[in-house]
Amino acid sequence: MPELPEIEATVRLLDAAVRGGTIESAMAPGLATMRTFSPPLDALKGATLTGIDRRGKLLLVHAEGGGLPGPSTLVLHLMSAGRLQLYEKLAGPRDRTSRVLLRIRGGGAASPAEATTGPGGDAGPEAPDALGAPAIAVPGTEAPLRELRLREFGTKQAAWGKLLPDAELADDDTLSTLGPEAWPDPPDLSDLPPRRTLRGAIRDQRVLAGIGRTWSDEILWQAQLAPLRRCGDLDHAERERLRTAMVEKLGGALDLYLHGGTGPDGKRRTPLALPLPDKLPLPLQVHRRTGDPCPRDGTTLLAVHYEDDEMTYCPTCQTGGKPYKDRRLSRLLKD
Repeated sequence: MPELPEIEATVRLLDAAVRGGTIESAMAPGLATMRTFSPPLDALKGATLTGIDRRGKLLLVHAEGGGLPGPSTLVLHLMSAGRLQLYEKLAGPRDRTSRVLLRIRGGGAASPAEATTGPGGDAGPEAPDALGAPAIAVPGTEAPLRELRLREFGTKQAAWGKLLPDAELADDDTLSTLGPEAWPDPPDLSDLPPRRTLRGAIRDQRVLAGIGRTWSDEILWQAQLAPLRRCGDLDHAERERLRTAMVEKLGGALDLYLHGGTGPDGKRRTPLALPLPDKLPLPLQVHRRTGDPCPRDGTTLLAVHYEDDEMTYCPTCQTGGKPYKDRRLSRLLKD
């Protein structure tokens, strides 16, 4: 599923393109998508979209006005196969991937620079004009109607949304249980649960918000730490190494998405622009590269397979020459 760097890049590009727009309609074709009913989703009709940001891997679409009782937030969880994208054309009745549709007129109050640095950030390399280009109307006509669309691929309908008054956000059971952000300024990691494995702990959203299966493998490889090592066994220097790896890996991926360049995998990438692709080109060195040589020491990368997951690691620079037994569904290896 999209993790912190992918969600952060999505948020910045979409926010720059739609902030300030008017929501003309809101609907949820996915019958099981919305988990709240008061206020109803169609209360967003007529509201101003005041911004898009994130908390961990959750997308937060902020709005006020319309039929809302006050400033409110549409909380979206993409789960494993969801994507939030902006389209110039409206979804047709046969589009079975649509879960939530927000039809927006106007918007684009943010500048391209804000898309690459974040609101209030220092100016960085200018992004392509498409990043923050407002939907400009021809004089005498209305601005074109665009669609912010939560799509979900595959047969499962797992992606979900909640429309909450801002006064209730702090008490929401999902948001209130999230741990501190894994980027840009993660904690010192001294409070990691001592009996948990490293990989299990850093991808637990209650411990750290934003990291999942993909980036946990990349971060632990960067830090040269065994993924199934217990958190309580780390010394201060190892915790600092892990924290540094989080900042470098997550921040490096985001920088590559927004500004382009050559990734750690040696591939040249152009900056992301709208419309976003269904699958982002992840700049990975380890995850799902089982059988490839380790980029650090050339050892063949190995994996432990779970029912719906694959943990990739280097048996030399991470586990000291001791490969894990790959027993699928083994209780001994579960995080």
